[in-house]
Amino acid sequence: MKINSHDFRVEARKTVKLADWPTTVKPFCKSKDEYKALLDKHVDELSSMQRLHYASNRYALLVIFQGIDAAGKDGAIRHVMSGVNPQGCQVSSFKQPSADELEHDFLWRTTRRLPGRGKIGIFNRSYYEEVLVVKVHPEMLRNEGLSAELSDEKTIWDERYQSITNFERHLYRNGTRTVKIFLHLSKDEQRKRFLERIDEPDKNWKVSTSDVKERAFWTEYVKAFEDCLGATSTHHAPWYVVPADNKENARLIVSQIVLDSLSNLKMTYPKTTPKRRLELHSIRKLLTKNSK
Repeated sequence: MKINSHDFRVEARKTVKLADWPTTVKPFCKSKDEYKALLDKHVDELSSMQRLHYASNRYALLVIFQGIDAAGKDGAIRHVMSGVNPQGCQVSSFKQPSADELEHDFLWRTTRRLPGRGKIGIFNRSYYEEVLVVKVHPEMLRNEGLSAELSDEKTIWDERYQSITNFERHLYRNGTRTVKIFLHLSKDEQRKRFLERIDEPDKNWKVSTSDVKERAFWTEYVKAFEDCLGATSTHHAPWYVVPADNKENARLIVSQIVLDSLSNLKMTYPKTTPKRRLELHSIRKLLTKNSK
């Protein structure tokens, strides 16, 4: 079955109701072997595209992953990007901000981790936490040292959406293409994954009491994601809502999205100029001479 990444794309400025977006779709593969073969094909294509991207050195690609706890962000990044040369790809994970980071604007800590031209940057969580978890828990604003005027909940979220979209438009104008992936997990599937983490000793470290407590805010998180996706999905930095209840399907969709994003860039290998050909000819002569 062909995967059309556009099926999962949120149209610019469209009102989002996550109840209308499925957390699962019909499997793209009939067996584990077929899934592995298709994922391997995607990984090989990504590796080839990444080499061209690196050699072309004209654009940067930023891929942002957001989702509720246990949505599969780590697994998607690990499986999809497994064949990419580490020299051309950097993964950055963002947890609670440090004291130093809280002394700066909310975009500062992630801006420092942006990919350069020819590189792929992966953000496991991002500046979007500031309109997601902070919106669900607005008491966190007190830690950010903002004045009462700047932290007014009647205006701060719309202002932050505007800051984000302006920032992403700035990145686009300067050659960075931003792709944002929301892994859409159901509440029941999250519960199953938490129980799995408890039952498997090598996964115990991945679950905590705070994870379970956050489930009490499920409705608030859904609303925060809906508002965020609707306000910040744009032509130059689109959101994709990826059904995440089936990990294999989600990884195939994510890999197709990243592949399509790279394919849309106008990239070519650097052309060899006459001057460069003469230089290469001289190098060949030296190598041939030195081999004797």
